Amino acid sequence: MNRITYRVATEVLSHEAIIRQAYKDSENVWTWSGGITSKSGHDVTRYIDNPQPMKRCIEVYVWVLQKYADDVTEVMGDLTEEQFAAALSFHWNTGAIRTASWVKHWKAGDIARARKSIMNWRKPAEIIPRRQKERDLFFNGKWSGDGKVIEYTRLTSRHTPVWGSAKRVDIRSDLLAALNANAEPPVRPDVEPPQEAPEMRKGWLESLIKAIIGVFRK
Repeated sequence: MNRITYRVATEVLSHEAIIRQAYKDSENVWTWSGGITSKSGHDVTRYIDNPQPMKRCIEVYVWVLQKYADDVTEVMGDLTEEQFAAALSFHWNTGAIRTASWVKHWKAGDIARARKSIMNWRKPAEIIPRRQKERDLFFNGKWSGDGKVIEYTRLTSRHTPVWGSAKRVDIRSDLLAALNANAEPPVRPDVEPPQEAPEMRKGWLESLIKAIIGVFRK
């Protein structure tokens, strides 16, 4: 059964960017969070000049993503996690899971033709790297997300992103919280959080020992 796992959600979001207030995309459409528009059923114009906490951005992203996930499942049935993530990313970007020829070829068992025709969705040119990653994930199981996303922190006076304001942010805690709100059993990240360096652990342990010795000396 297809499920939005931590890995699936981060893979889709890795192809987007987080902007906490409503902005105008390349087609002059009001957009917010990780690529959400009002067509999703969530009115994003409420966020014009109204930045939201990251927690809110991620909560709504997960809620909307489930709607797209339902479409993918209805059209393609049960998929592997890799296939589901790739198809969901494609649908999130294009909204065309029901009409795309590559999906029809795949369902007919013509894998070679499906692999080739997914690349027909290549406009604007900036989208080509994303399509290649979706293709490689669906047909070869090659993941590209690393658990972090780009956030643009400033907009121009025309409500377009200031490209120089980009920074990479870790959304692990907010994403897990949003996924676990309605998940059973709890969703866990596929990659363990980075461990402290040995010298940091050593310094912490030495401080603890000194504190304990100090207690007994009093």
